[in-house]
Amino acid sequence: MRPKPPPKEGLPGKIRPDKPGPDLPVDDADDRFIAGRVAAGEKELFRYLMTRHQRAVYGMGRSFFRSSEDIADFVQEVFLKVYRSLSRFEGRSRFSTWLYTIAYNTAVNGITRRREYHSLAEDEGAVEWDTPERKLVRSASREAVLTAVGELPDRYRVCVDMYFFYDRSYQEIEAITGFPVNTIKSHVFRAKKLLKEKLRGIAEGGFE
Repeated sequence: MRPKPPPKEGLPGKIRPDKPGPDLPVDDADDRFIAGRVAAGEKELFRYLMTRHQRAVYGMGRSFFRSSEDIADFVQEVFLKVYRSLSRFEGRSRFSTWLYTIAYNTAVNGITRRREYHSLAEDEGAVEWDTPERKLVRSASREAVLTAVGELPDRYRVCVDMYFFYDRSYQEIEAITGFPVNTIKSHVFRAKKLLKEKLRGIAEGGFE
């Protein structure tokens, strides 16, 4: 009888792919340090990377997939790929950019589960400590991004989200999506222009 092949290594820690996770500040130096320790054999530390980036990966999953089951599968698949590829992270970019590249490629390759792209601007994320002024600016920003995204083909909408919601530079968005920098700039510029117009209207109208 032929021996059974060893099972593929799973994630060293539990993850709730059906939950977005906490909104935590992420420092690239910490990411690199933890990733290096995990790659060196301290596999149990990977749960810290999952905790730090689960919300962003979950958000990307919501943008590309319709059902909660598909989103959960996507989150799980992304972190499995990241875990198994950690030894190949060379540190030429931010760790989060490297992770988002894996997440983006996983999403766009899931053709059978894809739907029309859903911008994060469509999610009204209320923040308890927002002042009325900050809420007004947040609403204007959301409307500007939604308008700009609505004018774009599906495949380019992620560029605007990456810039405004994932804090990626033009060069990082190019690395993640493969779109030319000039193409990315033109799409983001439209959103910036709309946002500037809306904020000017708020400033002229004043705050109540």
